[in-house]
Amino acid sequence: MEAYTKLVLVALVVAMAFGSEPVEAAFGQSICGMTTDGLMSCKPSVAAGVNPLPAPTPACCSALSKADMQCLCSFKSSSLLPTLGVDPDLAMQLPAKCNLVQSVIHC
Repeated sequence: MEAYTKLVLVALVVAMAFGSEPVEAAFGQSICGMTTDGLMSCKPSVAAGVNPLPAPTPACCSALSKADMQCLCSFKSSSLLPTLGVDPDLAMQLPAKCNLVQSVIHC
């Protein structure tokens, strides 16, 4: 049963990362306190293999300021982020880049 729960969670995260409106309507509009729009606004700043990386946008930083950082930590070692083109190390640097010192992730 636990494996099924993890599979559902991973599927939900993937669907939300791509902005699936039916999933948002069924399960709410956020993950770890970040809306799909917030997640998508941060994606260019954490894209794997992009050089130079753009600075996080005000929309990204605003969304990140409302996020549950411990919840986001649970995705740091996940193989999900790289499959979505997200560099987990860059993602962990976002709070500092947004000057959210109180929200710096210590996973």
